[in-house]
Amino acid sequence: MSVTEGPGTEHVRPATPAEAADVAAMHGANRAAWDEAAERYEGWLAETIELIRGGGTNLFPEELELIGDLHGRCRRAIHLQCAGGRDTLSLWNLGAAEVVGVDFSPRMLDLAERLTRATDAPARWILADVLETPHELDGTGDLVYTGRGSLMWLQDLDAWAAVVARLVSAAGRFVLFEGHPIEWLFDIDEDGRWIATDYDYFAGPEASKGWAPEYIDRLARDDADQSWKFARAWTLGEVVTALLRAGLRLERVAEHPRDWWGGHPDVRPEDRGRIPLSFSVLAGAPRPNA
Repeated sequence: MSVTEGPGTEHVRPATPAEAADVAAMHGANRAAWDEAAERYEGWLAETIELIRGGGTNLFPEELELIGDLHGRCRRAIHLQCAGGRDTLSLWNLGAAEVVGVDFSPRMLDLAERLTRATDAPARWILADVLETPHELDGTGDLVYTGRGSLMWLQDLDAWAAVVARLVSAAGRFVLFEGHPIEWLFDIDEDGRWIATDYDYFAGPEASKGWAPEYIDRLARDDADQSWKFARAWTLGEVVTALLRAGLRLERVAEHPRDWWGGHPDVRPEDRGRIPLSFSVLAGAPRPNA
């Protein structure tokens, strides 16, 4: 089940050709939707403060393996599409001297600022569409990190990859941990078995209102009164190709059974691990003059 399916998300349709042609408008709609979704993140703030104060991390083992110990080797970690900052400050707890989060939602960054004040973290938050990340950050990211349901909200993957490429420092690394696009092709039946959906793997953007319960859950505002948002399942080939076009030096691409958003709690134990639900990428900075 995709994050735009399930109870609470009855309002789903393909994007119109006019909508699909206007990247800025789709990103603007997503900004409004994520401002609304920040309501749920506010409820998790106390828990997040406790996690970060305790030196904890919100990252999965697959991510930790790629990121490693950042003490003494990461002057700045840049987190693209950082939302409320929990994963960003997890990078600080892993040893990054400074963390910078970029997100387009003012309400999300307000939460990140509150988290920073509560933890005294060396964090900086930048309000911007990821495609318009300020050039002052170019070449300063010893680690550039993103994922966890971020790519699906982007509508120009080549432009995104170009931003990543310009941010990574000469000796830096890019780490992506993301939901696998093939997940959109499967749901589970009443017995907890994987079944195929009728989703088109190569479909373009999809418009929806409301959120899957396992992802954001219901908001105070009725689904019909929420903002339209636009998501798409970029194929694994499209993601890898965009990074290569941008000049990034891919070192590793891996697929994982990790259910990163908890969207399949009822899958039978014997069926877990049969489908890749996430993937990861490790890449180095483009070669000079590439």
